[in-house]
Amino acid sequence: MTILILSSLLIIGLILLLAEVLFIPGTTVVGVMGLAISLAGVAYAFISFDPEIAWWITFIAVIVNLAVVVYSFKSGVWNKFSLKSSLRGGTFDERTLGLEEGMLGKTVSDIKPYGKAMFNDSIYEVKSVSGFIPVETEVTILKIENNKILVK
Repeated sequence: MTILILSSLLIIGLILLLAEVLFIPGTTVVGVMGLAISLAGVAYAFISFDPEIAWWITFIAVIVNLAVVVYSFKSGVWNKFSLKSSLRGGTFDERTLGLEEGMLGKTVSDIKPYGKAMFNDSIYEVKSVSGFIPVETEVTILKIENNKILVK
């Protein structure tokens, strides 16, 4: 029964330390609990066995804990948890393709300062640089920047 209790304490401590390192880094609560349970296992070894055997158990527990932590870092476990792709989107998504500065169009809604205008039989959201522009008014594209169409 003594071996079962000792091995349970050491294994649970090891599992908690690994959980801290691999799954929930930065919380430290789980890591501290794992360390405390491992130390409880070592203390139990000193209580239950001769000092020489207890020192061997301590040495083996430390070596196994270090080996498992080092192996978990070197085995590529982190690759399973790390992001490998990135967003490739940008601010320009070709919505304003075919539009040019100086192009004439007509508003299809009131522009105060945002609204809709038609250019080349397509409706675009535009922004007025001069304030309110009523519906059915002719507008000119002043500037196109980052999918924003500025009109006057």
